This record gives sequence, C-alpha cells and structure tokens, in this order.
Amino acid sequence: MTGHWRDRATTGFTCQKQPATGSRGMVVSNHPLASSAGAEMLAAGGNAIDAAIATLFALTVVEPMMVGIIGGGMAHIRLADGSHRFIDGQSTVPLAVRPDTYTSKPGSAHDVFDTTGDENLNGPKAVAVPGSLKAWCETLERFGTMSLADVMQPAIKYASRGYAATPYLHECISDSAPEMLKDKAISAIFLPKGTPLKAGERVLQSEYAETLRYISQHGEAALYHGRLGDILVDYMEKNGGFIAREDLATYRTVERQPVRADYRGWEILGPPPPAASGVHIAQMLNILEGYDIAKLGFGSAATIHYLAEVLKIAFADRAAASGDPDFINVPVERLISKAYADERRRAIEPNRAQAWGAGIAQLESADTTHMTAADGFGNVVATTQTINNLFGAKILIPGLGAIPNNYMNLYDPRPGRALSLAPGKRVTTSMSPMMALRDGKLVYALGLPGGKRIFPSAMQALINLIDHGMSLQEAVEAPRVWTEGNALEVEQAVPDAVRAELVSMGHKVLAVPTVAGGMNAIQFHEDGTMSGAACWRADGTPIGIAGGLARAGVRFGLA
Repeated sequence: MTGHWRDRATTGFTCQKQPATGSRGMVVSNHPLASSAGAEMLAAGGNAIDAAIATLFALTVVEPMMVGIIGGGMAHIRLADGSHRFIDGQSTVPLAVRPDTYTSKPGSAHDVFDTTGDENLNGPKAVAVPGSLKAWCETLERFGTMSLADVMQPAIKYASRGYAATPYLHECISDSAPEMLKDKAISAIFLPKGTPLKAGERVLQSEYAETLRYISQHGEAALYHGRLGDILVDYMEKNGGFIAREDLATYRTVERQPVRADYRGWEILGPPPPAASGVHIAQMLNILEGYDIAKLGFGSAATIHYLAEVLKIAFADRAAASGDPDFINVPVERLISKAYADERRRAIEPNRAQAWGAGIAQLESADTTHMTAADGFGNVVATTQTINNLFGAKILIPGLGAIPNNYMNLYDPRPGRALSLAPGKRVTTSMSPMMALRDGKLVYALGLPGGKRIFPSAMQALINLIDHGMSLQEAVEAPRVWTEGNALEVEQAVPDAVRAELVSMGHKVLAVPTVAGGMNAIQFHEDGTMSGAACWRADGTPIGIAGGLARAGVRFGLA
C-alpha cells in the first residue's frame, strides 16, 4: 500500500506521487524524458548499465542545470553476480592550481569557501577537470551490452529536436538569471531576449547535439584526447581558466569498494572516501541503533532531536577528517566502529540540544541529480552526478554547447586544511547512492541530489523504511530535517507543535520548503517484481518495464 492511499494519521503526511511497478526493469530519474531514455534501452534488451548511461546523457540535455559531460559523479553498481563497486568519476583540481591560487573573502566562516571576485564560483576559473564523460563511457564499455551510439540516441534527439521546459526548469533559470545574463552563449539558449524560458517553451540545443553526435562516434577520447578537448582548453586559455591539455590527458577514474554498515540486521552499502556520505551514514546509523526509533515514532520531537544530534556529530567529524584519501588520512574504521558510536551516544542528552566538536584527530552545492536503474537480470545502478551549482559555472563553452561545472567552489581556498586545494585532488562529496540488503538479498537502492543535505536525507529514508515500516513512496516523500550545528531545518510539513517542542529542547528551528532534492528509489520484492518511486521535490518519474515477448509458436497457433 502506498502513502497516497494510506491514512495520513499514520505518517503525518500524504504522498503526492504514485510508484511504478515492473518485472523486467525499472528506471527512476528526475525528468520523465530521461527515464524514458533508460526504459527504451531496457525494452530493447539492454541491461541496467545501458539504461543508466542513456539516462545520464539524456539528463545532460533535459536537466542541464544539474548534470553535464563537463561534470563529475559517483556510481554504485551491483552486478548480477552480487558484487558491488563504486566508479569514482569525480572532478579534480587542475594541475596549475595551488593552495593559495584564490583569495578567501575576508570574514568567511570556517565552512564557507567564498573567494574574492567569486572566482571559484562563477566563470572559467571555477571549472575543475571533468570526470563524468570518461566514467560513463568506461562504465558502459565494461558492464553494458549496447554501443555508445545506441545509448546516446535519445539524448541527441532531445538536444536537436528540443523539448518543453518544465516549471521546475523555469524556476532554476530564474534563480540563476543574474549570473547567466553575463554570458552570451548560455543566455541565448535559456534566457532569450533576456528573460527566462517559460514552462512549455521549447529548449533547443543544436550545438550540443553536434557535440553528442561526435562523442557517440569517438567516445570519451573526443574530450580527453581529441577535438572537443582542444575546444575546451582553448576557451580556458583565452578566458583565464586553469584546465590544460595535460589535465584532460592524465585524468583517471577510480574503482572503489563500498563502506558497509550493519543496522538492525540490515547491511547498508554506501560510497567510500573521497565521498563523506558512506562513512557518516554508517556512523549515524550506529549511534541511532541504540535508540528505539520505531517506538519513538516518525516525526516526533524525540526522533527529530536524536536525528539532529547525530547529524551535528557527523558534520563535526566530517569537517575534521573528510577528503581525498590520496591526500589525507581518513580514519574510516574508527568512524564506522560500534565502539565509537557507543562513545558518542553516551554524551547525547535525551532532552537537550548540544554543540558538538569532532571526536576524531574539514561545502558543497544542492544542485545535483540522481537516477536509479535495475534490470531483470540482477544488475542495479544508483548514481549521483552534478556540475555542482545550478548551471555550474554559469557559462556555456562555445563550440561545445556544454555547461561546465563549478566544482572549484567545493575546495577550501585557505591552505593547510583538509579540503584545501592541491593539484590533482578529487572533490569531497556528500553523494549517497545507497543500497540496503537483508539476508544477502538486495531490497532497496536509492539516492538524491542536495549537496550537504544528501547523506542526512538518504539516512532518514533508510530509517523510514527499516524503523518506521514505510512504503517506498512514503520513504522518499516523507518530511526531512537537517542541521550541521546551526539552525535545525525542518520541512514545513512538520507540525507546529513538534517544532515548539524542539525549540524547548534548545534547537534553533527553521521551517523550510524543502531539505535536499528529489529522491529516486527502487525496491526489490520477493516475487521478483520491483517498485520505483520518485518524490515531489523534482520532476522525478519512475518507469517500469513488465510484459515480455510473445510465447513461441503463437503466430501459427502452436502454443
């Protein structure tokens, strides 16, 4: 039973979307056309990896404010043999950048990475070395069954023929309009005549369509060793950016093993460093395991209080020791140990909010995207991708038609810190493509966009499913909370009485429209079917594949 029909008194909220079901495959992304692209691959006999890569390329067209070929991301892949791996395609610092390349804005807080002139936020100097395209092409070649040309066809079609802008895209353009208007190339597409595209108006990206066609013929080499890379490097050289030919030629993806946590008999698998998410989800679940969360109830002041305290603990530790493991020592085993959880839990007070420091011896954007895909063979992909802020660096590369990332804004411009700049250093991220197993069988795969709010939201979804017994649709749509030590953000669906009780405990409560972005999830049932769910916070759409081919001999009446 989904939350759409379930008694509101049970959960305190009503779901706004319906789940999808399927037996042969499922694709859930934050745009219906992107989900359709992936579903097309499944319908043609492809696997979940084919579907995922088709979906991601389509998202670069229909969700251009969130994801692009000059971006980065993390993919969690479970193959039919039961093995798990993470493909790290995160962006890196260009080789020309040094720890003191940018100047921190005077008065910046310890976790605010603003620089003078916003050089690490907007424009060419904000662009880090891209990893997305290389990761997607390599992943398809290793684990997919279809050609790059085939999986890219939907994206090429959407770019060349256009698609209707959604109200969500209009809002995103409006939010970013002041900076985008400074760049003629990006304004020509998304702000014709100086005003944001309206919902229903056509989005045409003919130059980008040609870029996609070229990639479909030449693969990732087109950017990392070929003509498209020359265009990017030439633009950077002429406009003060840092990416050089050597940066592209030497970029490498990394395959990593998951961080594993045990929570009430469930095995939870998440991404390892440089992602901070897997470590801190495991840490928070370990602490929460000491409380009867189910008995305390969903959305109660007591439950939210404990969530807030473990979030503050996790963010204090994240600030102290998260980063690229090639550059700093991340104490993973200590952070995810039950003993460390016990130590931190003992200091939590049940009725009083506290300030927390790190228990071990440092920012990012809310504008990412996530998609989840599964096939009928046992392959599953959960992947989060981004160009960082809305519309990345707020520029478009002429000759490519592509919007680059502004990942440099995720590094600390001050030398000598865990997240300080260093040539070749990978970004630290909260991306949380998570999977949950029971008795060795995969039950849930989920993820979402939302910057620093991603891993707390993913953790809450897991608790909704495991402790509160929610349906998948309820779990992704349920009201969320977030804090890293200052205000406790609670979505507006949290009742006034609960907020008042939290204030009495010492929390600085701030009601907000949303915490993080649109979650996408798939549930795998005992009978071999699967459910897909997307939430109200984005244009998320699940598409399930069921049915199948005709029974042999039916055409001749022999069946």
